[in-house]
Amino acid sequence: MTELTIYTDGASRGNPGPASIGVSICEAGEEIETISRAIGIATNNIAEYTALLEGLEKAVDMQAKVVHFKADSELMIKQLKGEYKVKNPDIKIIFNKIKNLVSQISKVSFTHVRREYNQRADTLANLAL
Repeated sequence: MTELTIYTDGASRGNPGPASIGVSICEAGEEIETISRAIGIATNNIAEYTALLEGLEKAVDMQAKVVHFKADSELMIKQLKGEYKVKNPDIKIIFNKIKNLVSQISKVSFTHVRREYNQRADTLANLAL
């Protein structure tokens, strides 16, 4: 297992409200694993970050060397790339866990994609709600 592409999405009904995550892990263009689960009451941003964190934890467990994350949360992607500061203290906790795990993988990229290119992760997140 060397290179993965991981699509992530979070959903929240009410913001904050019942929330869930969806993660699609692909290798060589084929989906090899998914995560779809409720995470309790949370904001949409917390759900987005939680989805990425869980995808990253899976990538570390799978001993991936290169991981490409794709998500439709422009805010989260810009924060992870260092373009925006993380101000929310709850998000900062998850952000720091992500940064810690990123150091265990040789190469990690974060790419913002339009919602229509993230449908599988969106479907997985909504299935869990």
